[in-house]
Amino acid sequence: MFRLCLSFTAGVVRSVKETLSSQFVDNCKGVIERLTLKEEKMVWNRTTHLWNNTEKVIHQRTNTVPFALGSHDDDIAATIRVVRPLDAVELNLETTYENFHPHGERPKGIHETEEMLRLGDSVTGVGELVLDNNLIKLQPPKQGFQYFLTRLDYESLLRKQGNSVRLWRILTLLFGVAACSTLIFILWKRYVHHREGKKERSMLEEFKEKQKKRMRELNIEESSVSPSSCTVCLSRERSCVFLECGHVCACAQCYDVLPEPKKCPICRAAIDRVVPLYNS
Repeated sequence: MFRLCLSFTAGVVRSVKETLSSQFVDNCKGVIERLTLKEEKMVWNRTTHLWNNTEKVIHQRTNTVPFALGSHDDDIAATIRVVRPLDAVELNLETTYENFHPHGERPKGIHETEEMLRLGDSVTGVGELVLDNNLIKLQPPKQGFQYFLTRLDYESLLRKQGNSVRLWRILTLLFGVAACSTLIFILWKRYVHHREGKKERSMLEEFKEKQKKRMRELNIEESSVSPSSCTVCLSRERSCVFLECGHVCACAQCYDVLPEPKKCPICRAAIDRVVPLYNS
């Protein structure tokens, strides 16, 4: 048995023995017939509050008979038998009949179609060619390649597949850029958060050192200072909240004498507004 792994074949559809007749069109014969019934209805979308058109395949039947691809020249009798045509990733059938049966407004109705691969159609096949007992067969490739049976010519098929590959490359690139951008943004936010936390800890340690120095200058024991004492004067009770940082660290009198622009003594953040604190 001779095999040609991947081959391009173009020819005219010819029947091997019997043919299929259209159930709706007179004198319309083919080798593949697909009948489809779709229910089309209007569905209320609770999110958008709109009626959306939806369709559901309620019945589909595909009939096939053995067929071959022959030359456009009727004097040439050699043909290529097509094996397992329904396995083709692109099986381009012609719509020979289409009818819509309305059933009121919701659901809208039944959409009935008939598609056929007719005798005499020009078909392009891409698959594995096999010579078996003097019979040439076109069948699905076994190496994982795709199997094509289409009424497009070879150049149009290549162009269509190229456009599909180009679209997937663009989508992959966009998703890659989006993923990288998201990762960079997350890493940047983590870095900024870490830097701000480190800066805040450093400023807090610096504040504590200055507070201890101030206590030594005033000859005040650290144990004698109340935890709720103002961190500036160390004598009055803390009586205001600084926003937006939220620190409670000073009394109203010390806040009033802070230089402009007023900043929190602990974190050096700008004070947008002050909320009085009342201790009961």
